[in-house]
Amino acid sequence: MIRFLAGIFTDKGRAMLTICSIAVGIFAVAVISAIGAIGSNVITESLDDMGINSVLVQTEDGSAALSDDDVKALLAVEGIADAMPLTSAVTQCTLPQQSVNCIAWGVSRNAEDIISLRALHGRLINSADIAEGARVCAVDKEIALQTYGRTNIVGKTMDINIGGKVQSFTIAGVVTSGLSAVQSAINDMLPYFVYLPYTTVQQLCRTSGYDTIALRLDGGGTDTVSLVQECMDRRMSGIEVNDLLSQKQQLDGILSAVTSALSLIAGISLIVSGLSVMNAMLVSVNERRREIGIKKALGAKNTRIVAGFLAESTLLTVIGSVIGACAGTLAVYVGCVLLGEPFAWEPRVLLTAVAASAVIGMLSGSYPAYKAARLKPIDALRM
Repeated sequence: MIRFLAGIFTDKGRAMLTICSIAVGIFAVAVISAIGAIGSNVITESLDDMGINSVLVQTEDGSAALSDDDVKALLAVEGIADAMPLTSAVTQCTLPQQSVNCIAWGVSRNAEDIISLRALHGRLINSADIAEGARVCAVDKEIALQTYGRTNIVGKTMDINIGGKVQSFTIAGVVTSGLSAVQSAINDMLPYFVYLPYTTVQQLCRTSGYDTIALRLDGGGTDTVSLVQECMDRRMSGIEVNDLLSQKQQLDGILSAVTSALSLIAGISLIVSGLSVMNAMLVSVNERRREIGIKKALGAKNTRIVAGFLAESTLLTVIGSVIGACAGTLAVYVGCVLLGEPFAWEPRVLLTAVAASAVIGMLSGSYPAYKAARLKPIDALRM
């Protein structure tokens, strides 16, 4: 059988071209599936950084009807790891260098955990700021870059219109979040963000409540969201519970489906490659008619002839598949290193593509094998 398989390389040029055609198809599948996996990971991480991995409890009419008692009640719900009052207002922030439109967020000390804020310079809002209702704020780095051309503007003063009055705040920190990257990517179409102690917002707006409570789940999923809804329904009406986690999961499913569809489209090229395998095997049968005739004259059975040609066509596709898979994975890895992105790949997709390629190779070789087996020894030896 080994000597018979060696016939696959009788014409090395044709064999290499056939292997390359298979390798190109698998290469495309490897690259597209890996790009899809990397893109999905990047988007998921960005969504997590934006605080999407959470649940928002909001009043339907935007009134400041929620209170600290509601926060305590929600913290008692099974599956809730943390809770934070959250207020927001579209306003204008003025620094000595420039005025910018922004959204002022009233947050608590646990904003780092719930909405994934990270201090780039200085600090975040802390417990002392909340207790005192301090006139301090944290700004996203985009504001710093826009107004001062650098990221560290800790200690600078910013005027913010809150509650209809312009108040001066000291910048205690410059922060980053998942939205910072999005702002840069879409040329600052998103408004800038400023973070204040929520108690300060309450004082300036002369209210004791807020319109949103942000919750961080402890792995409870849909069951926890249902418990949150039941808890708030018992306390008051007109409350919406937005499960951002389930929306993120739906987006993950869409991204996975798109990646699979693109990989399938790339896999269609394997069918074209199968035709090249069939053509190569048909040429090989014609070139080796005398060899086949000798084997049959010496007693080789048709099944042995068929098995040999099927093995050859399958071997061609497997060799090409392995080369294409390795080359595609290596290309993606090099690209990730050069671009500074985390490497990811889809072994399940690659294994499926290699297996499908082997099946295509076997099917492509079936007709040439059948044609070889039907040759009569006397006719073959005349060639």
